[in-house]
Amino acid sequence: MSKTLENLQLSARQQVYTLLIGNNLSSLHGEGNDFSGLREYQAGDDIRKISWMISAKLGVPYIKESQTHKEVSIVVAALMDGSLYFAKGNAKQKKLTEIAAILGYACEHQGDLFTGFCYTQDRHIVIPPTKQLYAIHQFSKTLFEMPLLHTTLDTDASMKNLFQSVQKPSLIFVLGDFLEEVDLSLLAQKHEIISIIIRDKEEESLKIQGEVTLTSPQNTTQVKTYLGKRNIEKYLINLQQHDEKIIKHFSSCGIRHVKIFTNDDIVKKLLSLFS
Repeated sequence: MSKTLENLQLSARQQVYTLLIGNNLSSLHGEGNDFSGLREYQAGDDIRKISWMISAKLGVPYIKESQTHKEVSIVVAALMDGSLYFAKGNAKQKKLTEIAAILGYACEHQGDLFTGFCYTQDRHIVIPPTKQLYAIHQFSKTLFEMPLLHTTLDTDASMKNLFQSVQKPSLIFVLGDFLEEVDLSLLAQKHEIISIIIRDKEEESLKIQGEVTLTSPQNTTQVKTYLGKRNIEKYLINLQQHDEKIIKHFSSCGIRHVKIFTNDDIVKKLLSLFS
């Protein structure tokens, strides 16, 4: 195991056992509820429980009722392809690995069931439901070492597989950069979903560089172009419109989300989901 990966895993465990414990660790695991039915919204109900799709069809707001249980099923699903291969030192892939490790260690510390899915172009790897620390180590190792350059993920097929694979109502964290559209509507009908968008600051604040050769990280395509102010403005507008579209999708499905940059404090961002 590389020293970099060992340091990443150690950092993730330290954050769980020091920072998260004092900030209500259990809040990362949702409410520990199984879906049991629907009823009309009443004043004072938690709006996060509203089933937006059902409400839209019926014309009145409905919320998902649930029954509490002690053990929570936590699923971490990583969507991985060449678009993560960005920034110096492959920072986006490392950040995704660290986030997944933190979620896994938090789950193990709470005694909940952890399941890991890694989706790539050619295969998907599954860590079956477990409470073993070793399995979480192995999952983070898989994410960290996965070769991604010149690969493209079929997100529709991946989400279909995830829906078919996770039978027990669960809290599912979907990790990726979401630079492609990802349809989570079917998954959200059965599970509580939290989307974690992983980006690098340079993706959202390009600098004027003049003539450049751009190489796609998802294939071998190369384009020679002039990267000037107008092109950069057009790119940033398109990126903003794309992000607005996926956030609207999350909202329509009742999915919480957070964007974590490669230089962000992960724990602080995760806890903001439950504040």
